[in-house]
Amino acid sequence: MTEPDAAVDERLVDPIRANPAFHRTESKVAVAGHPIHAMLVAFPVALTACTFGADAIYWWTGDSFWARAALWASGAGFLLGVLAGIAGTVELLAVPGIRARAASWTHFIIAVMLLSILGANWGYRLTTGYETAVLPYGILLSLFALGFTGFTGWHGGKLVFEYQVGVASTGN
Repeated sequence: MTEPDAAVDERLVDPIRANPAFHRTESKVAVAGHPIHAMLVAFPVALTACTFGADAIYWWTGDSFWARAALWASGAGFLLGVLAGIAGTVELLAVPGIRARAASWTHFIIAVMLLSILGANWGYRLTTGYETAVLPYGILLSLFALGFTGFTGWHGGKLVFEYQVGVASTGN
């Protein structure tokens, strides 16, 4: 009874373990060994939180400064998110060890969805007027973007901590 199981085990091969090139996940888009994508993602994450915070403070105080701050934060978050996305996409396509992992594609798809939300939030504020846009749709878009930021970051962290994506294996 163990022979059929052994035959099945011989046919099932994990392609990542079978191909030594897939174990190399060091960043190719880096400055002095530091991955550019990892350096850039902090900005859209922080600016997305700032957009929601400015919306909430505007809702609470009615001070137009906060609506204007949310407009700037949403625009900067979107634009820096696009830059981080370009660096991440180049990394995804350039490194076979990253490209071979399903988790990389999940992170990519969620991040593109997040960029769409950030762009919609900024575009809505630009076309509607920064004060008019905040309630109710601006703050809802900001909250939605904040949730997606956490979801995207969770998957990005999973790539780094579980799969060592973008981490130098030499320890240097």
